[in-house]
Amino acid sequence: MSDTRSAAWDEYAQTKPQRRTTNARGESTWFNWTQYADHGPGAEVLALKPGETVLDLGCGAGGNAAHLAGLGMRAVGIDLSPKQLAKARDRWSDVDGMELHQGDALAYLEENHAVFDAIYSVFGAGWFSDPGLLLPIVHANLKPGGVFAMSQRPPVEGCCGCQASYIPRGPDEDPAVVKRWDHEPDAWVLILKEHGYVDVSASVIAPPPGTRRTGTLFVRGVQGGQESVASA
Repeated sequence: MSDTRSAAWDEYAQTKPQRRTTNARGESTWFNWTQYADHGPGAEVLALKPGETVLDLGCGAGGNAAHLAGLGMRAVGIDLSPKQLAKARDRWSDVDGMELHQGDALAYLEENHAVFDAIYSVFGAGWFSDPGLLLPIVHANLKPGGVFAMSQRPPVEGCCGCQASYIPRGPDEDPAVVKRWDHEPDAWVLILKEHGYVDVSASVIAPPPGTRRTGTLFVRGVQGGQESVASA
């Protein structure tokens, strides 16, 4: 895999502050699917129990994974950006049950053959990976009945399929270019079903009251019962 993407996300990491110390409910850890604070569903959509394993594809600074670890799950995070992972290790150094890896999400899944009770992506690798490559390997690394869920910005009207995201870099450098995959909710439902997922749903979570108009695309599916790579 190219180092260009890693450098791009390192640049992005410098623009993102650490997660707040507490949220509006006074919680020190929490799960956030949307781009808005204290908004949207939580970890319950992953249907996890204490002791189960979960993988965060593009974990960033680790806030969601830390929350799941605090609930008693074994939370594994993978991210391309060393700077994001450094922020995660600094902020969540006292959290047990969280394991972080630097690298490409697809390569991690292909090489480790680990099986998880849930796999998710919040504005992460689910958005920035070809679904034709990602969804089969995620399905193969989920236990039967395991949940895959992802969130990202909804597509701009008329702009679906593989798109380009430009990430600003230094003042004397061209922006880094990373690919992303945008589809309407109905299309995501069909794509997941084509790859063996069941109980599939996809919708746009409306933004909170106020002036913002962009919602959050949320997609969820369940492993359709086929044998996992680890037990094949």
